[in-house]
Amino acid sequence: MIKTAAEVCPLCEGTGWKTLPANPGSHKNTNTSTNASSNKDRRVTRCDCQLRARAGTLLSAARIPKRYEHCELASYTTDFPGAHPSLAFAYVSAAKFAQEYDPRAGTGLLVIGKIGTGKTHLAVAIIKELILNKGIACLFYDYRELLKEIQNSYNAAVQTTELDVLRPVFETDVLVLDELGAVKPTEWVWDTVSLILNTRYNNNRTTIITTNFEDQPAAGANGSGSAVRAATRAETLGDRIGERMRSRLHEMCRVIKMEGEDFRQKFRSASFR
Repeated sequence: MIKTAAEVCPLCEGTGWKTLPANPGSHKNTNTSTNASSNKDRRVTRCDCQLRARAGTLLSAARIPKRYEHCELASYTTDFPGAHPSLAFAYVSAAKFAQEYDPRAGTGLLVIGKIGTGKTHLAVAIIKELILNKGIACLFYDYRELLKEIQNSYNAAVQTTELDVLRPVFETDVLVLDELGAVKPTEWVWDTVSLILNTRYNNNRTTIITTNFEDQPAAGANGSGSAVRAATRAETLGDRIGERMRSRLHEMCRVIKMEGEDFRQKFRSASFR
């Protein structure tokens, strides 16, 4: 399709490349050879229109749920007004993470907090920042949805394989795995979590994880705690993903703990007053 004049970028004239300003002092003389020398020394780079197009493509491929498409770092403090002080620290940590992101480091985030404290908002805001400002490929997956897609791939009637589902999860530069531990643990679940986290760890890929479960050992880990006490206490991250994978997360991620009340419940209750 031929682009109209209005659709052609004025910076690159549709080539995808723009000319960088010449280095000051690169030409000392003003003789007739100046023009030829200028053309020789001219440098080009990808035009902004190409960067915007790439960002748009990456954003569409990131699988961000519609409910969270509006999430930005800039809107976090307004969406959670008067929040617990730990949320302010979480915001600063998230903004710094996005600003200083280094793909060579492979260090991610483990964001822990109760329902409604803004964990998913913050995780989505980070990857949007990375996509739009740095052109980093990111992928969002709800933990439950990912496991369901993997299970569905075993159905012969479904035209997909387990590797088709897992390949982008393994290969994306930054993965958000939302609500880790939300599925009742089984051997298959533990094996699948182990495969995902270990593969990304070994490939030095950055993973951002959110969870509602406290970052505490599994019941009976290291021989601690009585059976009665273990049966009555709240489940922990160790219970849901196993101690080995919990230990791996500590190698992969910096921990951000978010405290406070459920803002969705708070505002829902206020609307009925």
